Amino acid sequence: MNKNEHLLTGIRVLDFTRALAGPTCTRMFAEMGAEVIKIESAPNGEMTRQITKMRADRSFYFIQQNLNKKSFCVDLSQGEAVEIIKEIVPHCDVVVENFRPGVMEAIGFGYETLKELKEDIILCSISALGQKGPLSKKPGYDYIAQAYSGVTSMIGEKDSAPYIPLVGLGDISTGVHGAFGIAASLLHRARTGEGQHLDIALLDCYYHYHELNVLQYSGTEGQIKPTRGGRHVTYVCPAGVFEGPGGGYMVLMGFLHHWEDLCTAMGREDLTEKEGWATDPERLERQSEVIALIEAWLKTFGSVDEALAVLEKFDVPCAPVLSVEDTVNHPHLIERGTVRTIEDPIAGTFKIPGHPIKTSGYSAEGDFVAPTLGQHNSEILETILGKSTQEIADLAKKGVTSSSDT
Repeated sequence: MNKNEHLLTGIRVLDFTRALAGPTCTRMFAEMGAEVIKIESAPNGEMTRQITKMRADRSFYFIQQNLNKKSFCVDLSQGEAVEIIKEIVPHCDVVVENFRPGVMEAIGFGYETLKELKEDIILCSISALGQKGPLSKKPGYDYIAQAYSGVTSMIGEKDSAPYIPLVGLGDISTGVHGAFGIAASLLHRARTGEGQHLDIALLDCYYHYHELNVLQYSGTEGQIKPTRGGRHVTYVCPAGVFEGPGGGYMVLMGFLHHWEDLCTAMGREDLTEKEGWATDPERLERQSEVIALIEAWLKTFGSVDEALAVLEKFDVPCAPVLSVEDTVNHPHLIERGTVRTIEDPIAGTFKIPGHPIKTSGYSAEGDFVAPTLGQHNSEILETILGKSTQEIADLAKKGVTSSSDT
């Protein structure tokens, strides 16, 4: 079996994306066997090639987000480069972009133009705030969409300023939403022969994360105004981050039917029937008292691991709060490929998050590398467009295409 073969082998994606949300979307395809042609703007290529250069002038960030993609580096300010890409479009199934709304039209690749080149093309447009609406033209990043969605207002201590999570939560999950939309569109095209223009916004994806907040506010006609609750969940109790022995922290979920499990673990079975303690609404009324009781019990142990062992014995959902340093060496995460070791031919060996989709028929640990800038210029021009060696050399000489060794 070819090392690149997977569920999406045979699908070709033209990738205009940069940074994180768009590259995540196309990375899902690249790591599941699709041929992803990454369009990079000459002379320097995608902007993330300039950050996290930890070894050999090679961007670790770029490597992580662009495994198994092909780099096609062209000067989009030259009309000849635009025409070459237009020649490539009919050979592709999908186009993905995450420019600010309007940019694709400005550079000559709006949906209507793409449809003229290939009637059943699927275009996935990823943006912060959407292709339409009063906010659509604003420049935006993950945390901008998060703020507009109301999610930022739910993070942090109740009476303090809101926080932001130091992970690419919105970007990455929006990229995955985009990938799902494309996969659904491919199935739809197979059934109907029709293409599609997908409008995938970080704002919409973030708003979709509200589990109870919106319905609580709406369903009570504004009597409940959800807000941040610090270390603990605000609608069931106990559930949150608890201080354990030795100043360590752990997440513990003892709500609903798990309250009985937790009480048994603590040797406090009396609390399962005690008035004011038996139900989640009652415990929420005395949340600080419940937290104090649990943390006092946890601190009777010699370590967080000892406390976890007892909680696990009684099936109480719980976990240590691991640091990033803890995760990269955790046996469960390593065995599952959640932590993945990369062997980059230029930068060497390092670890990144692994591909999250595990299938029965294919490995989630392909031996993939990220391309150097313009690495696949000649291959794409020759195999897709049938350009001769001389034509390829002329394009490079004129600066229509560009490449480097990193």
